[in-house]
Amino acid sequence: MMNCKKYVTFFFFLALLIIPFVLLPATAAPGRVGGMEVYCGSRCRGRCSKAGFRDRCIKYCGICCRQCKCVPSGTFGNKHHCPCYRDMLSSKGKPKCP
Repeated sequence: MMNCKKYVTFFFFLALLIIPFVLLPATAAPGRVGGMEVYCGSRCRGRCSKAGFRDRCIKYCGICCRQCKCVPSGTFGNKHHCPCYRDMLSSKGKPKCP
């Protein structure tokens, strides 16, 4: 009877160690949605670091980054590095991406 309790306890703790790794998403993997959010978040914070309306800049940069999967380097210009980002237009016909 005592051996049975040891095995049950052992497998219980083993399950507690394994289950979180199985259930947690891999957010840092570049091919996953979470990985793209991490990439876009860090790139857009850098891109919008000198913007007057920083929250709005980060919002639209994030939208463009998720769709285009790239953000131009620097805080202004360099849009030739990412044609999709450069060519996105708002409903008013103006450039959408900061």
